[in-house]
Amino acid sequence: MHTPLHILWQDEHMVAVYKPAGWLVHRTGLDAGETRFVMQTLRDQLGQHVFPVHRLDKGTCGVLVMALHSDAARALSQAFEQHATHKRYLAMVRGWAPAEAEVDHPLRPDDAPPDAPVQDAHTRFRTLARLTLPEASDPRFATTRAALVEAVPTTGRRHQIRRHLKHLAHPIIGDATHGKGPLNRWWAERLGHQRLWLHAWQLSLPHPVTGECLQLHSGLALPAMAQNTPQPAGPATTPTADWQHLLTQWPWEWGDANAPKADSGSSRRHSLTQMPQRTTIASLQPLPRHRPPRTTPCPSQPCT
Repeated sequence: MHTPLHILWQDEHMVAVYKPAGWLVHRTGLDAGETRFVMQTLRDQLGQHVFPVHRLDKGTCGVLVMALHSDAARALSQAFEQHATHKRYLAMVRGWAPAEAEVDHPLRPDDAPPDAPVQDAHTRFRTLARLTLPEASDPRFATTRAALVEAVPTTGRRHQIRRHLKHLAHPIIGDATHGKGPLNRWWAERLGHQRLWLHAWQLSLPHPVTGECLQLHSGLALPAMAQNTPQPAGPATTPTADWQHLLTQWPWEWGDANAPKADSGSSRRHSLTQMPQRTTIASLQPLPRHRPPRTTPCPSQPCT
């Protein structure tokens, strides 16, 4: 018997849960040895059938939605297919990523032949914090750098965020497919987790029956925002201990736009806009800050 999944939001039509890293959404022949499945665990936990409407990679943790009846499943699936949703992810990546980047880089499915047509893929990135450790993970460098990046995909290709960050030369720490093996092992030894550091942080989508815009949050509050931002509604405890440890126990330097309001002369605060730009950076509007889960009339554009 597995530990019950943490429920973030639920009514008679749908449920949002926190998917732990290492769990599959449902059974698949590709991972025949796996025993942890969100769909089966949630079905047993709620005592009713549940319907998957989107997916997260096995290594990704965070907000995952399931429908509780077939009509809701059709409506929610349609919302994802028609890009009526708004997703925000957090990732820890190799090196100092650009302050802001917009990647418009077509992708073909991972298992497609080389001559298969590519599909449009678009992701916006923003660096929230950066980290420098005074020890080398690579003998070519004296220090090890990492960045905390917010990712907002506007298309839904498989492994899109992971592949676009690789395209920027800033792969996600722990990404065994698109990252660097020696660096992943170096970080695993220090963090105590051999895992993909990608987190489904926030999801906005229209309610399948009322049409109201649901704004769902994983419960992970950034330290730089916690002092000035209302915390999510609902249960106070969510299974984000690994991410909380990463963000609070390591010497991250937060950008001015996200840092807590403290002494403006502190030497620990840096403007991330001064970071070296590794790619052509598009001019982006500031992304919306964290808001607690709530319902509002659903706009014509994806919930933001």
